[in-house]
Amino acid sequence: MNAPAEAGAAGLRAAQKAAHEANKLGKRLLRLTGQAVTDFNMIEAGDRVMVCLSGGKDSFGLLDVLLTLRSRAPIDFDIVAVNLDQKQPGFPAHVLPDYLARLGVPFHIETQDTYSIVTRVIAAGKTMCSLCSRLRRGILYRVASELGATKIALGHHRDDIVATFFLNLFHGGKLKAMPPKLVSDDGRHVVIRPLAYVKEADLARYAQVKQFPIIPCNLCGSQEHLQRQAVKRMLAEWDRRHPGRVQNVFNSLGRVVPSHLMDAGLFGFRELTATGVVEADGDIAFDDDPCAPASAADGVIRLGISG
Repeated sequence: MNAPAEAGAAGLRAAQKAAHEANKLGKRLLRLTGQAVTDFNMIEAGDRVMVCLSGGKDSFGLLDVLLTLRSRAPIDFDIVAVNLDQKQPGFPAHVLPDYLARLGVPFHIETQDTYSIVTRVIAAGKTMCSLCSRLRRGILYRVASELGATKIALGHHRDDIVATFFLNLFHGGKLKAMPPKLVSDDGRHVVIRPLAYVKEADLARYAQVKQFPIIPCNLCGSQEHLQRQAVKRMLAEWDRRHPGRVQNVFNSLGRVVPSHLMDAGLFGFRELTATGVVEADGDIAFDDDPCAPASAADGVIRLGISG
């Protein structure tokens, strides 16, 4: 086989491999999203799901996967995409309407100048994420009511949930994360996070495969000193050095044992007495040594987290 033919054959194999990997990735995202929707009963028959579309990889992936799930689901539900144009300078306002029109997805663009408010806070030397979030949340709740949406779908993924857990742990003194499903602050809406089981890296790869028209955000990610950025770097380092550790932390959020924590509001420590009955979650839970060296070779101490 001559050189051009060999190059052509190699290119064909590479293309076939890429297509195979893309197919596996798409199936994984559908499976994990469908599992989360089922586990937490996120979407029911007759729902009108408002998908919040920012123009980033996560929300594009959310919309794409939910549209596919809707076409295969045994129940009927509607989807409407909503974008909040915060009047950020340079924001290409035509991109999302053009994309959604091509998809044939009902959509609404809400224009509210929150950018000028947030930038004044930045100019005062303060971080703006919480303020920006509150402003957007209030606007989106109002839009959901106007559109008759029964569910508000956000694009937060597994890594967002784990990062929020550590932010609350390190800086808030609470064991608290992002729940996959909750009632909104005003008590009128149900907020869902269908991508709760999905890794951010998979969403990034999916965005490349699907060639979403990503709109860079120079507002929320512009303050690199924010603690969330520091936590994300910590998690990325963990994933690099100890594959599986971040997933184990995520899994632990669904395996809470109140009797082995210290919240007297969740467990009746004051009323605790000996019963004479064997307790499956009693002190035998400590029989496995969480601090045993991983091996004689490295002598690394594993603090109760595998990987």
